[in-house]
Amino acid sequence: MSALLSINGLQKSFGAVKVADDSSFEIAQGEAVGILGPNGAGKTSLFNLITGALSPDAGRIIFQGADITATSAAKRCKIGIARSFQVPQPFGGMTVYENALVGAMQGAGLSGRDAENHALQVLADTGLLPKANQRAGTLTLLDRKRLELARALSAQPKLLLLDEIAGGLTEAECTALIDTIKAVHAKGTTIIWIEHVVHALLAVVNRLIVIDFGKKIAEGAPKEIMDSPEVKEIYLGVDPDV
Repeated sequence: MSALLSINGLQKSFGAVKVADDSSFEIAQGEAVGILGPNGAGKTSLFNLITGALSPDAGRIIFQGADITATSAAKRCKIGIARSFQVPQPFGGMTVYENALVGAMQGAGLSGRDAENHALQVLADTGLLPKANQRAGTLTLLDRKRLELARALSAQPKLLLLDEIAGGLTEAECTALIDTIKAVHAKGTTIIWIEHVVHALLAVVNRLIVIDFGKKIAEGAPKEIMDSPEVKEIYLGVDPDV
């Protein structure tokens, strides 16, 4: 598999706080990769750097072979990078369908019947089609999470970034969301997923990256990473000598 995304020596600091400390890794086309780390580790900041919401102090971001380090957030969306947010941010006064349609038109650059059909397909893929005409502000938490996913997918991303999308859900709701994300990945969408609900992450991803204080501390197969004494100490708070 060829690299869809390459992060090379990424650095970002806010004063003395490093949110990206010489971060380097690659994401292959078609992968589903999980990112773990304690609160404040720099996970969301990493997403902000990838999407262009933040500019790095040093390093390069390569997407589909092109250097996008200085590319605007809007242009990154149009070339295939989309994300969900930890706290769902739908247009509450608009319908579910209208929310997806905005993404299709503004993110994917579609218009007319093409935009309408794509929005409807995304709602079908995320289980929201029966609620297409419901106002987004009246949805349950699970459906707001699904709509957050649908709005990202409506931009036709080649790379989908999920930021703690399973947070706050019941076990049954989490299982339903996992099934939706698996179906999205099965269609060929490359995924990077930040998540504290570890069992949800492990149900989807084929590789884990662990970061702490902006620095990558481990990378590899999920079982290998979860069994690592260093990861248990830093992420799970387990003393490796006990």
